Amino acid sequence: MQYLLMLYSDESAWAAMSPEQQQQGYAAYRAYRDALESSGVLVGSNRLRPATTATTIRTTNNKLQVLDGPFIDSKESLGGYFLIEAPDLDAALSWAAKCPGAHHGSIEVRAIWPTETPQVYSGAHEATVATR
Repeated sequence: MQYLLMLYSDESAWAAMSPEQQQQGYAAYRAYRDALESSGVLVGSNRLRPATTATTIRTTNNKLQVLDGPFIDSKESLGGYFLIEAPDLDAALSWAAKCPGAHHGSIEVRAIWPTETPQVYSGAHEATVATR
């Protein structure tokens, strides 16, 4: 099953780091990505540009609204992701715990619906996921 590891952190903390600290951070993420890749679990990953560059769209009463940025209630914003293939949630959580982002932010781990069998959300969501 595929899991999306979404990395949240305080962007201002990264900006406050010295160039040497940032290089150490890049190296840690490269090593983590290499470990995912060599283990055969990495499906894809990307770092996102700052939240200040984001645009949000919403349709209300059939009218499209284009808004600057995301709606962030905390200092942490989505900064990147890793899409992995793991046998179960425990394995995905184990990989998430090894991510450098777990030491300076938070990581949300979420199972991905398989695209070959579209699912309609229902109250039985958890039961459907558990049977896969």
